Amino acid sequence: MKPTVLIVDDEKNTRDGLRLALEDQYEVYVASNADEALNLMEVESFEVILTDLRMAGKSGLSVIDHAVALPSKPICIMMTAYGDVDTAVEAMRRGAFDFHTKPINIEKLEFIIKRALQSRNVEKENELLHTRLDKRYQFDQIIGNSQPMVSVLDRVKLVAPTKATVLLEGETGTGKELVAQSIHQNSNRARGAFVAVHCAALASNLLESELFGHEKGAFTGANERRVGRFESSDGGTLFLDEIGEIDAATQVKLLRFLETRSFERLGSSKPIKVDIRLVCATNRNLAEMVQRGEFREDLFYRLNVIRIKLPSLTERKEDIPLILKHYINFFSKENDLPSLEVQPSAMAVLVDYNWPGNIRELRNFCENSVILKQGTVLDSKDLDPKFFSKKEAFQSNQLKAHPLDISTPSLSLDINEKQLLRNALLKSGGNRTKAAELMGISRRTLHRKLLKWPELDPKLL
Repeated sequence: MKPTVLIVDDEKNTRDGLRLALEDQYEVYVASNADEALNLMEVESFEVILTDLRMAGKSGLSVIDHAVALPSKPICIMMTAYGDVDTAVEAMRRGAFDFHTKPINIEKLEFIIKRALQSRNVEKENELLHTRLDKRYQFDQIIGNSQPMVSVLDRVKLVAPTKATVLLEGETGTGKELVAQSIHQNSNRARGAFVAVHCAALASNLLESELFGHEKGAFTGANERRVGRFESSDGGTLFLDEIGEIDAATQVKLLRFLETRSFERLGSSKPIKVDIRLVCATNRNLAEMVQRGEFREDLFYRLNVIRIKLPSLTERKEDIPLILKHYINFFSKENDLPSLEVQPSAMAVLVDYNWPGNIRELRNFCENSVILKQGTVLDSKDLDPKFFSKKEAFQSNQLKAHPLDISTPSLSLDINEKQLLRNALLKSGGNRTKAAELMGISRRTLHRKLLKWPELDPKLL
């Protein structure tokens, strides 16, 4: 659809001339005075308004004042005589995008309109991006109903609106960066930059320059000035992951920043003040590192203003089914593949697994399963052996080593029943209730049979 343009001018020749010039590219409406324009704005939505300044009755300023107060604010361009430039500047102060002096130069006016529409599109894209970010990093996007995660989220909600430095602790893969992003996105810095630095990924001789920047000639290879991460996060949030990996020199500079809120680029003595929120994360015990002399005690206390420890998956096993479902659905949609239904037998194994890589490992498992699984059902037999405990693996091997031999069946009912009972107990991991269900008998009947064959006691298998 063509962009809609409203032309407001009390000179008929000007209105008609502009309409003829613009109607090939735009849906053009005209108004002969301010009141007519205000009435049109009540019933139509315009993307651009071209208004003359001096008109009979109300001036073009009243048109602009009304337009900029609309929920869907149109782009306003003032058309004015050369002697009214000061008034046109006042119109821009009130919200007009630009002004154009008469006589009208159509090519120049079309250029102004196109530039204005491009600017509006960029604004809309930025608003859409921020809306998506807001949705992505709302607290309800951090999955978990377990008590450890509820406690974490309650603490995060209290911290996010403040300026306090936050220290996130937890094992690798527990979602520390996601929590840091949520803190940023739910603060008054949400429109500013969120800058993440993974300290362990940078050599110590590069980290200081990466964080604080450097001047040209500060060291060999410094051929131009470099703006560091502290400067680029001004007005926003700086997230330092694996803070326990920074060397002594960088620790000193970071401590000085926390004390003065300023720093110097390498090769410069000029202090630079920035306004940032600092969020740090570590999978190491900083307090123990202080005791061993590996981390500055004064820096630790500066960082440890608000401390939030993220639980591992083994500490929040009741959240595993929710997280599995979330990532399976996510990767199914992303790859345009059918979603997987996780069978209870597989879910029980996955919940019992210790997940040493935490959420990161679980996420990778879901992506792998969605892409490589043939069919739409995930059963325990589809799982890698690593997901089974040593006990389960031993029982599985025992069952394979001593199967019920149906190729040469015994004519003795007792022998066959004993073998069947033994297999059921092995398969159920010694659980008598499950073994009875597998055999289709009651638990009391199974108990009587175990009295008959005491060597089949689950404790002895």
